[in-house]
Amino acid sequence: MGISSSGDAPARKRCWVESANNPETDFPLENLPFGLYEDDRQRRHTCVAIGDLVLDLPGCNTAGLLNASQAIGLGPRGLGHVELWRAGQIRHRAAELLSDPALRAQVEPHLIAQKDVRMLPPFGVGGIGDYTDFYASIHHATNVGRLFRPDTPLLPNYKWVPIGYHGRASSLIVSGTEVKRPCGQTKSPDAAAPTFGPTQMLDYELEVGFFVAHGNELGQPVPLTEAEEHIFGLCLVNDWSARDIQAWEYQPLGPFLGKSFATTISPWVVTLDALEPFRIPAATRAEGDPEPLPYLSDERDREQGGFDVNLEVWLATAKMRASGEGPVRVSRGNLKDLYWTLGQMLAHHTSNGCNLRPGDLLATGTVSGATPDSVGSLLERTKRGAEPLVLPNGEQRKFLEDGDEVILRGWCAREGYARVGFGECRGVVAPARD
Repeated sequence: MGISSSGDAPARKRCWVESANNPETDFPLENLPFGLYEDDRQRRHTCVAIGDLVLDLPGCNTAGLLNASQAIGLGPRGLGHVELWRAGQIRHRAAELLSDPALRAQVEPHLIAQKDVRMLPPFGVGGIGDYTDFYASIHHATNVGRLFRPDTPLLPNYKWVPIGYHGRASSLIVSGTEVKRPCGQTKSPDAAAPTFGPTQMLDYELEVGFFVAHGNELGQPVPLTEAEEHIFGLCLVNDWSARDIQAWEYQPLGPFLGKSFATTISPWVVTLDALEPFRIPAATRAEGDPEPLPYLSDERDREQGGFDVNLEVWLATAKMRASGEGPVRVSRGNLKDLYWTLGQMLAHHTSNGCNLRPGDLLATGTVSGATPDSVGSLLERTKRGAEPLVLPNGEQRKFLEDGDEVILRGWCAREGYARVGFGECRGVVAPARD
């Protein structure tokens, strides 16, 4: 299914699933992202998305539509190390099944409406072993740094090393799961002592995550030239943040309870193969910026290590939903604005010998652009609450309130190629527990 990013666009195959031929769909035949759903008998099924349907892969295997090598590992726990390296074969076969009218009668019984299935995290409940969050957007780092250090927003190491922290995999949740407002210690500048209670500065963070396809041995770094061989695919990530808890606790060791209460991921993993037509050069560094150290420098990564992925944040308040109003877009950015590439992040993560494992999730950190309407968090958009966001219905937001629904969307578009999307990453803020 690989498609070169150079030359003329390939001739598109038509899918007999009509919704997959809609130019606005996220899931055309050229995408076929992987996911995991649970049926009404609580059985888990690996699947791919096609239009507004899902194709059940174990069902296709039982019907003899997949060969033995493709079917190995399509078990109930979701994607695993065996099928990750077979993903290209599976996608290629799924495309054949969905484009050949002669196979339609055999395949249709294994198609289910997306609205009728309950999606799970793609590696199964508890299947994502580790989660690391980076800080790879220089615009985000500068915007946040300027709020606290107006004269020196970026710390000296930022342009030399991909900054990250180890997150909490146990609190990763799939799109559609409600997010309880967390409680924690906070301290206002004029208070003599901290207090404990619900956060008053709940925020979203627009991010992109990427899953590890196969890991590395402990003590064996992954060179940048091989880094993408270890990446299976991408998803959307909302790394919910309690800014007041974070501000009190993060010095000197970094994020902790202000981050670990919930991180929402989209259910579909879009493979690098599907994203091949949307490769672009890595972001150009500003004049005077240092060149990356040799282990973070590679010509191919500079020439096509970036991805042109449009990213949006939409917000629907409880009042808007009650009155029948649709969500409003509050941000639009692009993954191309990252200072560090996905390959550089993975190579750096393993550079000390840290061993990654199949299904580990790495995220980019908040993706922000250079303009106010392209920032990926309310912390930046409202200047830490000093300039509230005014919504079309007159409501204002410094930070998120109970009942607010945040929706992340992402897609790639290029003339002559099918649109490739990520679906949605949704979450509604629920009140804090008593």
